[in-house]
Amino acid sequence: MTEEFSHLDADGRARMVDVSGKEPTVRIARVRAEVQLNAGTMRLLVQKALPKGEVLGTARIAGVLAAKRTFELIPLCHPLPLDFADVSFTVDEAACVVHVEAEARTSARTGVEMEALIAAQVAAATIYDMCKAVQKDIRITNCRLVYKSGGKSGLFEAD
Repeated sequence: MTEEFSHLDADGRARMVDVSGKEPTVRIARVRAEVQLNAGTMRLLVQKALPKGEVLGTARIAGVLAAKRTFELIPLCHPLPLDFADVSFTVDEAACVVHVEAEARTSARTGVEMEALIAAQVAAATIYDMCKAVQKDIRITNCRLVYKSGGKSGLFEAD
């Protein structure tokens, strides 16, 4: 059983994977998500006129902080020394969508996909939190890994 599922011990219990025998490699992960707003909320976001303040700067910081704390949120996730973490945004006013992209990098024995995923999701949730006073039906969608490099599995690029 443990040969098939690296996160299970011989008795089928969840465990942290032992990566001590792996060589550290440079690892990069990028994740994208979308936050769908209505036209009024988008207008306030662009004008930096939302009641809670400047949304995207706050969301960027929240995402970076989340990447750094991923191991505290996801059981059995390895604490990683992040060499880089960032969140960026592209605002599509016409479609009323904020595109979120998070990137995490490390030189380690295991990947940074979870750090990038958590960064993107927390950044998107922060946008939601800062806009919810004016809109309740905000949608966070399409969160997915779009790029990964390093490690045994090598390069992954989403379509």
